[in-house]
Amino acid sequence: MGIESSPRRVVLCADDYALSASVSRGIEALAAQGRLSATSVMVLAPRWPQDAARLRACVADHAIDVGLHLDWTSPYARAAGHGVSLPVAMLRAVLGAYDPRTARAVIERQLDAFEAHWGAPPDHVDGHQHVQQFAGIAEALVEVLSRRYGARPPWLRISEAPAPLRDAKSRVIAALGAARLRRRAREAGLPFRPWLIGISDFAADATAFGARLAHGLAHAPDGSVCMCHPGSPEHPHDPLDGIARAREAEYAWLSGPAFPETLARLGVQLVRGRACEDARGAGPALP
Repeated sequence: MGIESSPRRVVLCADDYALSASVSRGIEALAAQGRLSATSVMVLAPRWPQDAARLRACVADHAIDVGLHLDWTSPYARAAGHGVSLPVAMLRAVLGAYDPRTARAVIERQLDAFEAHWGAPPDHVDGHQHVQQFAGIAEALVEVLSRRYGARPPWLRISEAPAPLRDAKSRVIAALGAARLRRRAREAGLPFRPWLIGISDFAADATAFGARLAHGLAHAPDGSVCMCHPGSPEHPHDPLDGIARAREAEYAWLSGPAFPETLARLGVQLVRGRACEDARGAGPALP
């Protein structure tokens, strides 16, 4: 893809805020540098109530979207009574074993936890390990957002890579419900971002991460979401976090000089989700 005359808009979203001190402090630092335009919060994590105040202060000075990272597969979700491992969650989705009534209650509780400490609705909703588009969960999510937020709902992330970036992992993620969530959102009139880049193998090497992200940004359609998973090396990781070293590599590259140089070279502008309402293929206009 060549560089376009006008910038292509991309929402760069750091996932997993509140997972650990490393993740929260890293995201705050990148937001303060202007290196992010969104973050997604794990509200079941014990840190969320205390970290919410820090994030609020950060957003007051450096405006970014703050959304709910819907969680069915972390240890915190299991402790809450509804969580399972990712393989089990995927199998349930394939078998249609998620009960929408139960799913609605879980979604409502996580939205309540977000709003209780944030003081406002989320700007967007996505999912830890892409559970937002699993069968049974996707339908419940669209119903809850439509009923709960009326004319100003959060935007949704569709976890599907654009054609030039599809590999085995991205195809599995999309097959678990991207088309379903896109269709349901369109039918309900919910705003959504149609393409996801940044699907990663979590290599613990900053140069490799930078090359992969640059390749994704070069092929990102206007209005895409790019997810990332940074963590600061100067603060404690969650001891159960299997991608801690990869988080440090991502943070190193995103905080360094190569990242803004890459954006400029590729003609990419980082924006919040509501700046993409007229992006081709993005579904209904964002209010």
